[in-house]
Amino acid sequence: MGFVAIGMNRRLGRRAAVRRASLGFGLFLFAGLAPAQAQPAPLKLMILGDSITAGYGLPEAEAWPVKLQQALQAAGKPVQVIGAGVSGDTTAGGKARLDWALADKPDAVIVALGGNDGLRGLPPAASQANLEDILARLKARNIPVLLAGMLAPPNLGADYGRDFAAIFQNLAKAHPEAVFYPFLLDGVAGEERLNQADRIHPAPAGVAVMVERMMPSVDALLGKARARGA
Repeated sequence: MGFVAIGMNRRLGRRAAVRRASLGFGLFLFAGLAPAQAQPAPLKLMILGDSITAGYGLPEAEAWPVKLQQALQAAGKPVQVIGAGVSGDTTAGGKARLDWALADKPDAVIVALGGNDGLRGLPPAASQANLEDILARLKARNIPVLLAGMLAPPNLGADYGRDFAAIFQNLAKAHPEAVFYPFLLDGVAGEERLNQADRIHPAPAGVAVMVERMMPSVDALLGKARARGA
């Protein structure tokens, strides 16, 4: 009987070991088949702009929104940049199409308008009123904003240039909640090698400078967007 009992205990022990091994293997398979932890959806960053945003004169892959998205993703920041740029658009045009552009439901918006107002010598007071309307409507929707400033061409005179620059300074004071980037073409304007032949629109090298210089302000904007969604 002792030999039989020992033999049975050994067989039972082997069976228990097999069951434990099978259970462990099953758990391993289950873990392998379990869905990966869901990653947060990328933030949507829309740029409401004109020909600079639309990438005038550049291959699509070299446009500012595309390069900005690439830079953000390279920095480990999942962001989808939506280029809502229309060549020739003024602040009035941006104001008119804002609701249509917001159909993409962005988490944050860069407002980069005003260049064409300056080129056409439009009244600064009217341009400021249009931008004020855009900023107020975005604020009402609780959408964080980066306001990018612009300068008027020097051929329009010092007085006009001063009044035009004041548009963006006034708006920045009136909207302290917005991130203010004083000049969209900082480091690019006036640099021949960074611009296309028209000396207005950035060349690929100019776009790279824009992205690099604006990145800290874009980071601040995205921080506001993340805080809003938390």
